[in-house]
Amino acid sequence: KSSVQTIGEEQIQNPYTELLVLKGHQDIVRFLVQIDDCRFASAGDDGIIFLWNAQTGEKLYELHGHTHKITAIAPFSSSDITEEKTDLIITASADRTVIVWDCTSGRQVQKVSCFHSTVKCLTVLQRLNVWLSGGSDLCVWNRKLDLLCKTSHLTDADNFSIFEVIFRLSASNNGSEDWNIFEVKRLVDHQDNISSLVSVNDLTFVTGSHIGELIVWDALDWTKQASECNFWDSSVHPDVQPEIKLSQSPHETSVQHLTSDEECVFAAVGKGIYVYNLQMKRVIACQRTAHDSSVLHIEKLPNRQLISCSEDGSVRIWELREKQQLPAEPVPTGFFNMWGFGRANKQANQAAKKMHENTPVYFLDLVGDLIGHSSAVQMFLYFGELGLATCSADHLIILWKDGERESSLRSLTLFKKLAQNGDLQLKL
Repeated sequence: KSSVQTIGEEQIQNPYTELLVLKGHQDIVRFLVQIDDCRFASAGDDGIIFLWNAQTGEKLYELHGHTHKITAIAPFSSSDITEEKTDLIITASADRTVIVWDCTSGRQVQKVSCFHSTVKCLTVLQRLNVWLSGGSDLCVWNRKLDLLCKTSHLTDADNFSIFEVIFRLSASNNGSEDWNIFEVKRLVDHQDNISSLVSVNDLTFVTGSHIGELIVWDALDWTKQASECNFWDSSVHPDVQPEIKLSQSPHETSVQHLTSDEECVFAAVGKGIYVYNLQMKRVIACQRTAHDSSVLHIEKLPNRQLISCSEDGSVRIWELREKQQLPAEPVPTGFFNMWGFGRANKQANQAAKKMHENTPVYFLDLVGDLIGHSSAVQMFLYFGELGLATCSADHLIILWKDGERESSLRSLTLFKKLAQNGDLQLKL
């Protein structure tokens, strides 16, 4: 019997009662990236990029230029105050090319084809006005797509992922446009490859590994501040019903995704989701079996809610709630008084009771289950009152809408039309 929590058909706290199915992709849709408040782009294994309106579900553009699957995508908007703001996206593909697209016109702005291998990650550094591509080399580019500098070729013998090495990037001091990049440190504290990374703020970042380790790092001197490596250990989380298993495979303990709100780090670990408090340096809430299969993506919403999606095709909404603590029962001291332990035990018991009362206990409550995809949901985007966009291996994108809000908007539109018709009749 599955130990995954279930919810009834009447999902009172789930606002997403309407959905729009967006079709166009011919293969797995792996990436969604937000362009502005109401537009987003989608990409995947068919090599095509689509631009969508998040409010109406309208397909704005269909971008063709890559010949193989998309491996990375990032927003690339202009930040130069002297120029008119332009919304761009940059995409990388297994065809070893990178393309910059104009989101307003749907046109290809520029293309780079000088890579020795597939670019697997793209990062735009707005403050430095440059972008980085990661593959067998780590390359730094300006907005004109000029190569500024790159690392030496990373061979298979190095046996590390791009996130396990810290590089320093600096501009030349001699007035030229030369840049320098060099390796500063390798993060060797993990016992396995790093599978996920999240920046908490300018002072802290967090990494997670394939075998379920989470490490909190100081971003200034790259020292380890805290760690958690017992996500699957039922003795560490006694409130959770343990599962009977013959073995624990690495796939079930891998940290697939991390996100943060600066107070906590939210981790997708195996089939579960965990809330790690950075100040307390411990897990304060968890659902060890949040889904039937691995959780692929997790995000924190503004209203103490989380959204998670999984290989099982489900999208679930959770609310982080504080448990109502029962008053602690007094411990009889007669036995301890017999042996002269009464005073010491009483003081220890009072201290433990005080600490217990001052430490809030949280839990994750399932408040919504969005059923619409027939295969693994890769990721999602949250658009506030406009709703939620999800993409899946079933080739579909679904826009989940607040049913009450959509109904009110339709009624308002209808009343406006009736009022306009009334005015026309009066004029006639």
